Amino acid sequence: MKQRIITGLIGGAAFLFFIYQGGAWYSLLVLLLAVIGHFEFMRMAGIQPFNVAGILGYVLMASLLWPSLAFSEWLPISMPDLMLPVLLLLLIYSVLRKNQFHIEHVALTLVGALYIGFGFTYMAAVRNLPDGLMLTVLVIVAIWSTDSGAYFVGKAIGKRKLWPEISPNKTVEGALGGLVAAVLIVIVINACFGSIAFDKALTIALVAGIIGQMGDLVESAFKRHFQVKDSGQLIPGHGGVLDRFDSFLLVFPVLHLLGIV
Repeated sequence: MKQRIITGLIGGAAFLFFIYQGGAWYSLLVLLLAVIGHFEFMRMAGIQPFNVAGILGYVLMASLLWPSLAFSEWLPISMPDLMLPVLLLLLIYSVLRKNQFHIEHVALTLVGALYIGFGFTYMAAVRNLPDGLMLTVLVIVAIWSTDSGAYFVGKAIGKRKLWPEISPNKTVEGALGGLVAAVLIVIVINACFGSIAFDKALTIALVAGIIGQMGDLVESAFKRHFQVKDSGQLIPGHGGVLDRFDSFLLVFPVLHLLGIV
């Protein structure tokens, strides 16, 4: 726990610094996280990250993410135009590999690229909005508050298991504690430092408090299926990028779909 807290404080401060800087600094960080996250997913799925299929997966993921980055104009081509060729090449590659790379591998490559690509796309895009700094901070604070509230409330009074088949340590009491913590902390921070409309800030807190925990369960389901404890070991006490950013990958896209960001 001590290592987890120290690493969390240092990593959180560094992350907030990049958010504050915005522009190319933040875009480079998001791109790096996406690349590492995609590597972790492919490794969990048993797909070689740097063979033909792995590289095609990176291209597909980047084709989703690239237009939302601050330096997207560096490439003269339209990255989304690569998506259909990547799909076709993956299907052809499955034939050429004579079932050593089969249709399940094709599906996993696509799911990993879409899951990570869309998640980090909206995480990057929100920061580029006129009020993107405060919106990004509120979403991230809401997610962190949910995680902390769920953990400490669950440890203190958690009895009823939330979803033991997927994540045996999570409790109903912890989930409710995380949601309440997100709402309270986001409302207070926005009232003191922000200028986001109350209903918008409340929606951010509710989505983070509910969908953020679902994102955690999605990642837990992946790991249980692939029979791994953590997606990686990059962050001491926290695991890999996907372990730390699993909530982000669902919260930002859902907020986009709701028209909040």
